[in-house]
Amino acid sequence: MVFDRPKKPGQSQQPPALQRHNPANYSQQPSGNPNIPSPWLDPTNEPTPDPTASFVEYLRWMRSLDSEYKDATKVQLLQMAEEKANYSDRLTQLTKRTQLIASDTFQLRCPWRIRVGGHRGPESILLPTFDALGMPYIPSSTLRGVARNQAIREIMVQKRLNWEAAEKEVAPYFGSLETKNTAHQAGKVIFFDAYPLPNQPSGGLAIDMANNIWKWDGNSMKYEPNPNPFFCLKEATFLIGIRLASGCNDSQLLNQVKEWLTTGLQSGVGSQINTGYGELIRAGKVTQKSEFFRIDFTLEGQLIHGRQKYKNSSQPYQKDSQGNLRPDRQGRLRPDTLPDAEVRPVAFKSMLRYWFRTFALGVLEPKLAKDWEAKLFGAIDPKQRGWLMVRILEGKITQKEPRSNRDGQNDPCGVQQGILTLHYSSEAPQDKQGAIKKLCQNLTWLMFHLGGIGQGARRPCYSRQNRPAAPWWRGSTLIPDRDDSFWNLPDSPQEFQKLFRQRLEAFYQALQALGANFNSNQLRNCGTVNSFTWMEALDINAKIIVVNTEENDNKGYALDVLHQNFHKLEIENYTVAKNLCGGVKKDYPSSRERKVIPSPIWIADLGNYQVVTVFGATANPRQQYLQELRDRTSGQSYFQVYPLT
Repeated sequence: MVFDRPKKPGQSQQPPALQRHNPANYSQQPSGNPNIPSPWLDPTNEPTPDPTASFVEYLRWMRSLDSEYKDATKVQLLQMAEEKANYSDRLTQLTKRTQLIASDTFQLRCPWRIRVGGHRGPESILLPTFDALGMPYIPSSTLRGVARNQAIREIMVQKRLNWEAAEKEVAPYFGSLETKNTAHQAGKVIFFDAYPLPNQPSGGLAIDMANNIWKWDGNSMKYEPNPNPFFCLKEATFLIGIRLASGCNDSQLLNQVKEWLTTGLQSGVGSQINTGYGELIRAGKVTQKSEFFRIDFTLEGQLIHGRQKYKNSSQPYQKDSQGNLRPDRQGRLRPDTLPDAEVRPVAFKSMLRYWFRTFALGVLEPKLAKDWEAKLFGAIDPKQRGWLMVRILEGKITQKEPRSNRDGQNDPCGVQQGILTLHYSSEAPQDKQGAIKKLCQNLTWLMFHLGGIGQGARRPCYSRQNRPAAPWWRGSTLIPDRDDSFWNLPDSPQEFQKLFRQRLEAFYQALQALGANFNSNQLRNCGTVNSFTWMEALDINAKIIVVNTEENDNKGYALDVLHQNFHKLEIENYTVAKNLCGGVKKDYPSSRERKVIPSPIWIADLGNYQVVTVFGATANPRQQYLQELRDRTSGQSYFQVYPLT
């Protein structure tokens, strides 16, 4: 569903392309200051939505599509709608109505986020389903579908039936137009629309961010961050209501449907349920039968962030100490934002997906690697729901990130904690679940020991408190909080080499058991490798090594040597430095424009040693870096762990 913005009474019919250059699209500032772009369609007559008005009312009057600051003003407007929303009175009415009409009501809580519905607003902003007055809710038809699908799946397992046969079995509960039994053509249970309880004034309305960093481009991967803000509901509690249909007095039937509905909603409802969204749970019912693996974790350094949040949505651009707007070198205003830290299941699933792809590309043709990635993790085109579901329990920030001013120079690094849980999705074939479990367990182990999570994932956490300006900490260290034989690490690099190879071989074996055909001793060549060209694939051109960390207590040996090389090259030739560590500035190797690229080198700090992953390791300057690491260490301090032979 896409709704159009109506014409405002008296609004000029001037084409949007001309409105962009009209001074009326900017709020006036004191002399010498650039004008602040307005998020509204008509800045000379800005609307003032009532706090009880839906978020839809804000989007109706959003500025024109070709606004110079269209991305910044879009996020500004969404944040204004989020902060000012007060739906308490309306939600109180709606939930009381359900309590009066339904014979059985119960509450289900969303521990993280939920997005039900396929509504798209202006500029394709994803929106939660909303009613005629703009209140977010879960439609009764969705609840019925969840309960019915759960019933069908359970009956398929219990009676060993296929989907079509199980559908006939649930007709006495949910009705069916295809049955010849007239008594079963209509459903026996009525479902009511489920609204959030008014314990949050906004009903849980919250901005979220989707950012597909990597995408398949033919047979190779393309790095192309594409952040898109959207609305969902966060940590909302819903009132669910059901009752028997007229003429039905079977309380056991109602209880059975309620059980199916509760179980189905706990498995997830709406979009992205394999990525932690949509879970609804009752008090005392948390553990799921689908779970097959869990690990407590701590993340130190640069934390996982959901979005950049404006410090003040009414004045969203940076100012200097005198209160004047502070544009960049091109004269463009700079958003005044802070990162909004959040323990996000999507970050863990994305990282598992990344490492799966890099290993798979080393042994499988790109098309096969893409197909197996889609089977396990899902895909958009063509649409496919994966076999793996990722969730986080008890996610929390135990130490905020340091303040970005001088007062934060001595602050400790940020810390997040939680419990990572892996589950079989409803699409996972039962006869392959053993192999899925083995693959994901070993893939998770590899992820924990190759890098971090989030923005600083390619470097371990290290201090910059001796620098004159923030950030005071960089990098991300992911630590498994488990003391058992699977997670315990050996003391020496040589022993780690053996353990790493065992875990990787187990990963390969599980992938073969799922049906992939390859020889792990015959690595592929994924394409051209030179100083400025490489692919993020663990193929014949990549290397993983482990080295002692004794020389530098802060950064560790491998990271210290990398930074020494980078800063030297940065002065001499930025393009060569970018070939070693990545970068955000444009450059033109061989007269071709190159924008932001991530570092081809990952470093993970495991205490006694560091693990270094290098893509395109057969070409300089990356090859020279590895050679320097080897030359400056003893034979007992440097070991290659990949390739296996």
